[in-house]
Amino acid sequence: MACRRICVGWNRLLFSLPAVILFVHLLSVKELYKETESMNARNGKSKKLDHLILGPAAGEGRPDRLHCRGTKALNMTHAEKLNGNLLSVDPVAITTMFTVYNSSIENRPTDLVTVRNISYSKVERSMAILNIFINFIEVSMPQSRVIILSDPNSKLDLHRDMVTVQSIQGEYSRDKLMLQRIRSYIVFLEMQFEKVSQKQEQVTHYIFTDSDIAVLTDLGRIFTEYPNFDLAVTFRNNKEQPLNSGFIAVRGTADGIQRAIAFLKEVLKVYSSKFARASRMLGDQLALAWVLRSNPKFDASRFSRQDAFFDKIGEATVLFLPCSSYNWTPPEGAGQFHGMPLDIEVVHFKGSRKRLMLEAWNFYSSSSSLSDTLCLILGSGRTKYDF
Repeated sequence: MACRRICVGWNRLLFSLPAVILFVHLLSVKELYKETESMNARNGKSKKLDHLILGPAAGEGRPDRLHCRGTKALNMTHAEKLNGNLLSVDPVAITTMFTVYNSSIENRPTDLVTVRNISYSKVERSMAILNIFINFIEVSMPQSRVIILSDPNSKLDLHRDMVTVQSIQGEYSRDKLMLQRIRSYIVFLEMQFEKVSQKQEQVTHYIFTDSDIAVLTDLGRIFTEYPNFDLAVTFRNNKEQPLNSGFIAVRGTADGIQRAIAFLKEVLKVYSSKFARASRMLGDQLALAWVLRSNPKFDASRFSRQDAFFDKIGEATVLFLPCSSYNWTPPEGAGQFHGMPLDIEVVHFKGSRKRLMLEAWNFYSSSSSLSDTLCLILGSGRTKYDF
């Protein structure tokens, strides 16, 4: 009887042995796949696509979100409803910092990227994005100006009626670019303060943005809808970086400009002393967060909601606007923001979404439908592209 039990045990073990071997093999393959993916990421081999991928549009079933069937919008954003209705009372200038790097390394034939049978070098890609940035403003805010703060050595071949290039001396190397941006904003605002305080020109409000955004409606209305702020920034529910520096609005009165300068100088001081190692990227956002947290009465829990609010930071009255409306980004449409809000005002094509910005403008040019264009952006924004 004992011998029989031993034989039965061995039979069961032999019967289950292939399954055990297969399981171990699958684990090994899985670990190898993870290791390969990790090595590819470290070696920069992550594939970025050279064409758009249209996937499902997040936000289905939510009444306050854009609903799409492919690239066809089933409802309409507020921006499209307001299209053509100018809401600004005072002049508004959309202001961005932009520079180009004209080295031979930046223009190798192997770096060419093609969109709709047009090939672009790295410099040409940057200029294409800048022009599309201007195109969207031209449609949504035709009475506004675009001011480009740039390195005096940059040769910007722009011939646009609404565009002014303002040269500002500084350190525009890649590893100092975000630090320079804050400095350029301060220098520019000091120039405007001089003019306004001497009554050399009428009040103009300024909105400082990244150049990889699409303005969808007249942003000048924030200065009339919220008449008591000095400067405005955009916020999101992110503990480490609750503010995005890609959108800063400044009221163009003498007091508004002066308080904005003082605020930005404080940000620059914190940036230079505490986050200098992040001078290429993110340091400005870390410095902004530090300045906020230095105020012990500041209630950071308000970042978890999507409502605009005010607070006093130093002498400045700061308006906090939700990123979900004023700085919406395609990858977060499926994540933090859960789709595209109907009250969207600005799309930010940050990171590897520059091809999507170009394709979105081409789509809008042929369709003239803003909401359909936003469906293209919403459905295609989860993928990283090569442009």
